[in-house]
Amino acid sequence: MTRRVLFVSPAMNASLRQARFDDGAALDASGRDAARAAAGALVTGAGAPAVTSGSRRCRETAEALGLDASAAPDGLAAQDMGRWRGRTLAEVTGAEPLDVARWLDDPEFAPGGGESVAGVCARVARWLDALADDAQVVAVVEPEVVRAAVVHALGAPVSAFWRCDVAPLTATGLSGRGARWNVRLGGPLSPADPSD
Repeated sequence: MTRRVLFVSPAMNASLRQARFDDGAALDASGRDAARAAAGALVTGAGAPAVTSGSRRCRETAEALGLDASAAPDGLAAQDMGRWRGRTLAEVTGAEPLDVARWLDDPEFAPGGGESVAGVCARVARWLDALADDAQVVAVVEPEVVRAAVVHALGAPVSAFWRCDVAPLTATGLSGRGARWNVRLGGPLSPADPSD
């Protein structure tokens, strides 16, 4: 039996455009339109139960994609950014440049008193490893959750987290048996070409 998880990153919103740590902003019009247009593109996840992280942009992306998604377990929650939540990266860099540098260099550092990259990677790995052998899930989650899943699937060091780019409204598939995972990297979610 093969486990399959299709991770979908949220569509675009003002916070992503501003490099702002999630502040609960809704999808913007272009993000909502792109997600609606991609609603039929999740063929890989057809019939699989869907979950979504607690952020507004993930919930709205799942809804626009036509997914009947339940709340994701805590293992798939967004990284807790502590006092950095709602601030732009430029604002935080101006106020706390040493902490930003440490956050990008030290996976054990908890930014803004929140959660470390190592912590995110560990809890996502636990969630993946606890899946039943025949599990099939579509998960609309924040980019850092997708990064952590890829790091775990590849058996890469936690430092590889920052080497994984996750674009808005892309799908990254993991499939595996036992302790082994394979990765199908982030294809864009777009309507199928009728000429295919």
